[in-house]
Amino acid sequence: MKMIYVDCSMGAAGDMLMSALLELREDQEGFIQRMNALNIPGVKASLSKVVKCGITGLHVSVKVNEEEEESVDIDYLHDHNHLEEQKEHSHDHREEPHVHTHDHNEGPHIHTQDNNEGPHFHTLDHSDGPYVHTHDHSEELHVHTQDHNEEPHIHTQDHNEEQHVHSHTGMEEIKNIVNGLNLSDKVRRDVLEVYGLIAEAESQVHGVSIDQIHFHEVGSMDAITDIIGVCLLMEELAPEQMIVSPIHVGSGHVKCSHGILPVPAPATAYILQGIPMYGGSIKGELCTPTGAALLKYFATGFGDMPVIKVSSIGRGMGNKDFEVANCVTVYLGQTQEIASDITEISCNLDDMTPEAIGFVQELLFEKGALDVYTTPIGMKKSRPGTMLTCMCYPEQVDRMSNLMLRHTTTLGVRITQSRRIILERFQTAQETELGTIRIKHAIGENIEKTKPEYDDIAKIARENNLTFSEVLDRIKEFV
Repeated sequence: MKMIYVDCSMGAAGDMLMSALLELREDQEGFIQRMNALNIPGVKASLSKVVKCGITGLHVSVKVNEEEEESVDIDYLHDHNHLEEQKEHSHDHREEPHVHTHDHNEGPHIHTQDNNEGPHFHTLDHSDGPYVHTHDHSEELHVHTQDHNEEPHIHTQDHNEEQHVHSHTGMEEIKNIVNGLNLSDKVRRDVLEVYGLIAEAESQVHGVSIDQIHFHEVGSMDAITDIIGVCLLMEELAPEQMIVSPIHVGSGHVKCSHGILPVPAPATAYILQGIPMYGGSIKGELCTPTGAALLKYFATGFGDMPVIKVSSIGRGMGNKDFEVANCVTVYLGQTQEIASDITEISCNLDDMTPEAIGFVQELLFEKGALDVYTTPIGMKKSRPGTMLTCMCYPEQVDRMSNLMLRHTTTLGVRITQSRRIILERFQTAQETELGTIRIKHAIGENIEKTKPEYDDIAKIARENNLTFSEVLDRIKEFV
């Protein structure tokens, strides 16, 4: 079985995961060109080899309008004491308390504060024009929750005497951007669901609805690019399983637009609920909301590395430097177990249409189920019904049972633990007179089986106006 194991002992950011998966590919520069050809607004991706602690890996740099997003780790105690010392010796007018004008229709909302930038002016009546905001650009993700009345939200920031103008992007704009890109339906769906996990986390943390969340332009486009890259690579690598180690989130504090926050940041912590994670002694943010969302979405399980025959290794390097190598390592290979534990989850349905049940089957498969099938049954009051059964790994039980409870009319599911004996499986490509066909192989227990991939046979039949059986007859000498 094709598997990817992700080692997150040094955390996980979206760009690090994309870089690690990319190193599993041969045509790495070609992939970067493909990413840039998508024309994600303002985005330019580049690739470089990076050495950390003597280990070489890849780093994909994503710039949005020539800026690269970053988070700022701080020594909270040191910085706090230093700030207090500065205040004791300062008579700057910026130490004055905040002045608020609460009638939003009467004029600007003025904040005077010590942020090393001077007075801070907010015009909160957005119907009169853009919202101008001067701030430190060290944030990873800026969330603004006020009603913009359809007007743009603009940030003017002072960086080395230069002025930059940024807009903020809501979920509808994100969806429009993604839907306008040249992506497969699966990748487009994966991207929006991963980004939806981030939006849901920010919504919960800030206590507002998802449609009120507005992401800082650089942060949102940076996250979109990382998510698209990972989703594209996962589609191409097509692992049957992705197991992730417990996630090292780091410790200490990180500076963002809302102030100084503990590590893990609130959105990251929300996303990682129910997932093994730990802090450690490294002072810094090691896992970002984007990295957390990607791992939560694609992982079929979390734990130590299983028995795997590794065929290739990828390392994705982060921007930060610590006393240990800041990288995500991924291992691609085949599992060697011929016996495994599985779980069967089933429920009885007598009030759902075939279309609705079919939708649930497809959804379960998309989320990593090993098999999903239906059985006609007789139910109480002589009603004909359908038993829906999902087969999955034990570590997937919570996810699959939740999907079945949410998307069917059942009030409960039954869970049965089983053990199965399986043949080791792998795939090869075979050139034939009709084109390339993938051949599935299964070996073990002194048994060997081969079978052509159905999708390839069906595609050739359509393209050549042949029947399915005619294609099989013409390629049988190659199988």
